[in-house]
Amino acid sequence: MPSLSLNTLAHLRYSAEDVPSLRQLGEYRGKQELFVRQRPEVLETLRSAAVIESSESSNRLEGIVAPKARIKALVLKDISPRNRSEQEIAGYRDALNLLHQSALDMAFATNVILQLHSTVYRYLPQAGGRWKMADNQIVERGPGGEILRVRFTPVAAVATPHAMEELTRSYLAASREEQYDPLVLIPLAILDFLCVHPFTDGNGRVARLLTLQLLYHASYDVGRYISLERIFEESKDSYYETLEASSRGWHANEHDVRPWMSYFWGTLLRAYKEFEERVGSIDTGRGSKTRQVRSAVLRKVAPFSISELERDCPGVSRDMVRRVLRQMRDEGLLVSEGRGRGARWRLSTSDELVRQTMKIR
Repeated sequence: MPSLSLNTLAHLRYSAEDVPSLRQLGEYRGKQELFVRQRPEVLETLRSAAVIESSESSNRLEGIVAPKARIKALVLKDISPRNRSEQEIAGYRDALNLLHQSALDMAFATNVILQLHSTVYRYLPQAGGRWKMADNQIVERGPGGEILRVRFTPVAAVATPHAMEELTRSYLAASREEQYDPLVLIPLAILDFLCVHPFTDGNGRVARLLTLQLLYHASYDVGRYISLERIFEESKDSYYETLEASSRGWHANEHDVRPWMSYFWGTLLRAYKEFEERVGSIDTGRGSKTRQVRSAVLRKVAPFSISELERDCPGVSRDMVRRVLRQMRDEGLLVSEGRGRGARWRLSTSDELVRQTMKIR
């Protein structure tokens, strides 16, 4: 595949803005587990909201719409779809749920791609899970559905099966090379997929599902809690413009992948920032950070340091952590051992009573 060829990868150059973005995304990935441990009840709410938003936005990008109340019922109550739009939304819902449950067990392979397409088409009269039988084009349409211009001419139908095998093989080969970060390879794989455009219909939706799958493989789990599809839709002009810009010259391997890659990283950064804001803002009342620190302390079994407690309380300053520890010590709940950087804290000898009776303030 052109974008995943060793020649393209070897000649990639990054701007001054790219490196901080990649570094920040790596830091966000490191924080994920902290949020999962800290706020499981909040994450469950975010998961439900993300599936609803993703099912709605990914289909709306393709002009498929339904009332919000029906979408919510389709996603949360698993009701039967009653028209074509609802059938398409229900199929995307099922594909999303499949990935959320089993993405790590699903290889990036042609049979899995066909399976995802088949799931999207599960409730429709025509069968999914088949490569296109006729050539297609990516076009821009006017308000009345008329074709305004051709954005891109994809791979011919006859060459599609081979192109898809080459795509998955190239991605897996590049993934085995340690010098290529997944955050570089994933947007390139999605770009090549959309340039092949292997299905008669449903290419955009499957591309967004594959984005989620590959991010899961690389341990970037933000799509479980924040709808990437919604962010794509809210920035759809940039979404389509950068894809078009990066596909020019694709067939001759003369395309510039950077517009799409930069947009992709920006989308992921926005999702992580929103994730952090939502998790951190669920409990924003007076004293919420105090409660967060006290709750983290009461979960400690062994002696701990301030730096260890800080890792369990993202978004809480060290001064706040120290203040709460001193307060709990003065209340007789904590004992400090040692001084300076080597100081350790532990629950007092009545810690079992504390765990059972104390209310988090």
